[in-house]
Amino acid sequence: MQTAINLRFSKRLQELRKKHKYTQQELADLAGVGYKHYQRYEGENPPLAKLDFVEKIAKAFKITPSKLLDF
Repeated sequence: MQTAINLRFSKRLQELRKKHKYTQQELADLAGVGYKHYQRYEGENPPLAKLDFVEKIAKAFKITPSKLLDF
């Protein structure tokens, strides 16, 4: 189950990033996270997202964390 959630979150990140026309590098920079760190979340085996990561990404997209997690 955890893997399914991680994959859904990964797809959500990809969808929002592409919608905003950001590269992975641009989004990582906007969020203040490392590029390689961000890249892992869009990879084939994404880790479980920690709250601080979710908050940073949501802020970069100018949405609330709950909206980011609405999938």
